[in-house]
Amino acid sequence: MESLLSKINELTEEYGGQWGINHTKRLLKLISIIGEELQYNHEAVTIAAYLHDWGGYAKWAMSEINHAIRSRQVAEEFLTEIGCENYLMELVLECIEYHHSATGNNSIEAILLSDADALDFLGTVGVLRDFSKNPKNLRKAYETVVNRRDNLQKRLLLEKSQELAKTRINSMDQVLCSFEEETFGYF
Repeated sequence: MESLLSKINELTEEYGGQWGINHTKRLLKLISIIGEELQYNHEAVTIAAYLHDWGGYAKWAMSEINHAIRSRQVAEEFLTEIGCENYLMELVLECIEYHHSATGNNSIEAILLSDADALDFLGTVGVLRDFSKNPKNLRKAYETVVNRRDNLQKRLLLEKSQELAKTRINSMDQVLCSFEEETFGYF
């Protein structure tokens, strides 16, 4: 497992850059927090966290295919190539496919990854991410942040995730309030 994770880590950094690898590390930390008292397959969630965005990276992205579905396709090919056991591969692929849309019908592993991914887009990290993607259109960045703030928390299934979201949303609101004050609303 250690050599597999080392290889996946290396490839995630190569294809996803600093954003990809650091996003993965934040997800794994969030999963350890929200999943602290839960029984789940750590190996599956860890592999899925590394692979969940590969379909959105330039090497594999296809504009006509949702990145979660494309990531599942890329991960399935990669995991088959390395000889991953079927039971593990199926769990990893479920996590990847539903990392933006897990429901109570999904495995706890898929729910953990989905909740962690949503949480990573809340808080100060979420605000800064969206503003960095739209440096010349601050209105669009602001609206994207507000939309994420209002909608991502609805996706969270675990009580611990919902609690953590409250703190992160409070941070977002503070940053947005300062932004509004300092721009006098001219953004």
